[in-house]
Amino acid sequence: MHAHHHSPDHHHHGHAHAPQAGHGRAFAIGIILNLGFVAIEAGYGFWAGSMALLSDAGHNLSDVLGLAIAWGAALLARRGPTERFTYGLRSSSILAALFNALLLLVAVGGIVWESIERLIKPAPVAAVTVMVVAGIGIIVNGFTAFLFMGGHNDLNIRGAFLHMVADAAVSLGVVLGGLTILWTGADWIDPTLSLVIAAVIVWGTWSLLKQSLTLSLHGVPRGIAVPDVRQALERMPGVARVHHLHVWAVSTTDTALTAHLVMPDGHPGDSFLAAAQRELKEHFGIGHATLQIEIDRPGSHEHGPDCPLEPHEHPHEGPSHLSPQ
Repeated sequence: MHAHHHSPDHHHHGHAHAPQAGHGRAFAIGIILNLGFVAIEAGYGFWAGSMALLSDAGHNLSDVLGLAIAWGAALLARRGPTERFTYGLRSSSILAALFNALLLLVAVGGIVWESIERLIKPAPVAAVTVMVVAGIGIIVNGFTAFLFMGGHNDLNIRGAFLHMVADAAVSLGVVLGGLTILWTGADWIDPTLSLVIAAVIVWGTWSLLKQSLTLSLHGVPRGIAVPDVRQALERMPGVARVHHLHVWAVSTTDTALTAHLVMPDGHPGDSFLAAAQRELKEHFGIGHATLQIEIDRPGSHEHGPDCPLEPHEHPHEGPSHLSPQ
């Protein structure tokens, strides 16, 4: 006997989209503020001859593009499913996070190249101007980061928040660098500081890149251990074995699961399936679960007598389903 089941509330994803929808205004304000600051920073960077200001302006411009991409993905993620895109366009938030990380790394490459050239051929820097402009950057980036607080359960929103916090920290570093140049007159400090900025960007971006790449490859979202999920399902009454277990991200906030449950006593009814759904949601944050019930018979292979999937398709199911129950 086979049954595919989704819990009665599996299709309600309003809780997942609330952070995205609620940050629409934050995206708009952040983009406008940072775009204006990029223009100011780039203009004064050229005027003051500061590679640190120009590097930070380039970084901030990439962040503006990243915010626009993240905002677009958040809007696309709210569109309902269609016959062609049965999950809707929620995966666009994963692609946006991945593209955002790659965009930052490209910006780092440009910063490093220009900074090395400036180290080879140092140029005078207007330190006071650098300090004033960077001070404005601390205010702009700090305020923008504040707008994205509270959305850390969404990788897309978290990426925007981390970028703005990193920008504020970088601007603080530029202020301190300008102060040091003012005291010492050492122009090499400016391109060196620019290289430090590049290192900060890479450090802050690496985790975002790894997570977004994992999710885009249908990897298990961070914070979910598949063995724990398997054990939770096997502990439920009537379940002898669990196999063909898959966990993946539908978006930066939604997680899905499919699994075959071998239950020798037969189909347990909708109350069991609802309980399983609650267990998965409350303990693992898995809001979309599809469970197939199989009836095992003595002497049959480990995947149940009527399982249409071959055992060799999943060679790493884990030891739990191989042991006799």
